[in-house]
Amino acid sequence: MSNEPPVRVQDKLFYNRYRVDTGRAHIKVRPHGTPSPQLLSLLKACPARCYELNDQGQVEVTIDGCMECGTCRIICEENGDIEWSYPRGGYGVLFKFG
Repeated sequence: MSNEPPVRVQDKLFYNRYRVDTGRAHIKVRPHGTPSPQLLSLLKACPARCYELNDQGQVEVTIDGCMECGTCRIICEENGDIEWSYPRGGYGVLFKFG
């Protein structure tokens, strides 16, 4: 049994870097009045916590810090709530293991 403290995912995510491609978001939430259950599930399912509710109760995405894991793509695949593509070369997540 190890005496080392447990490692939190949030602590490891700190080491990753994200190069933002200004004006070319690789994920977009489609316009909606009331969020679907799938969109609402992204608030908790996204490991990088890129999704949040705005003041109007709509789901928004902030791509800074996105790990490109595809969780949102899988959850919203059938209903088309989001538009998802890979970032252009040289942009997006840069994994660093610290």
